[in-house]
Amino acid sequence: MRMRKKKNGDIRLQSCGSLWVQNPADLKGKWQSVFEKTAPLHIEIGCGKGGFIMQLAAQNPDINYVAIEKSIDVLVLAVEKAKNSDIKNVKYILGDAFFLLDVFEKSECERIYLNFSDPWPKNRQSKRRLTYHTFLEIYRAILSKNGHIYFKTDNKNLFEFSLNSFCENNYSLRNITLDLHNSSYEGNIMTEYEKLFSEQGMPIYRLEARPMANA
Repeated sequence: MRMRKKKNGDIRLQSCGSLWVQNPADLKGKWQSVFEKTAPLHIEIGCGKGGFIMQLAAQNPDINYVAIEKSIDVLVLAVEKAKNSDIKNVKYILGDAFFLLDVFEKSECERIYLNFSDPWPKNRQSKRRLTYHTFLEIYRAILSKNGHIYFKTDNKNLFEFSLNSFCENNYSLRNITLDLHNSSYEGNIMTEYEKLFSEQGMPIYRLEARPMANA
């Protein structure tokens, strides 16, 4: 279901002050300067309404987070939610994975979260999947030496595609599960979509991937 367009979305974002970073490319290599303290930098690509990143930031005050969302109508909800909280270690960007190299310096991030990304199910759409090899090369560039990607989806076909893509592009994998909520994995934070899917009895697929040095 398509979300109804939010009235005056840009004005509402501007009213949220420094939470919304209007010119993120200006901070390339300097992201620590916009947070209250220097800390590891983690990013979420496709933060939706912000429930996941808010819980994560609240539980980990010694980590700085950047949440990225391409829909202004969705982003405004996430940023307004953050504005009404006491959480200080999250900043928000309007954009998508295509511009990550313009926004983050080499090795600047320590973790990337990909939660319930659009599966783009048709074969001709595979280049738009966030685990397609062109995106994996972008992630490799901005992740630190021991950086990881945390990936979750409800879509079996996307998960299988992603497993192959990570392996073919020299990523090591760990903590792979085909049914997250019935696994031994601890510390999971559910997104809005995840709650919906789990209530319908759908399995959640999850893995962690780390780029290895090219041979």
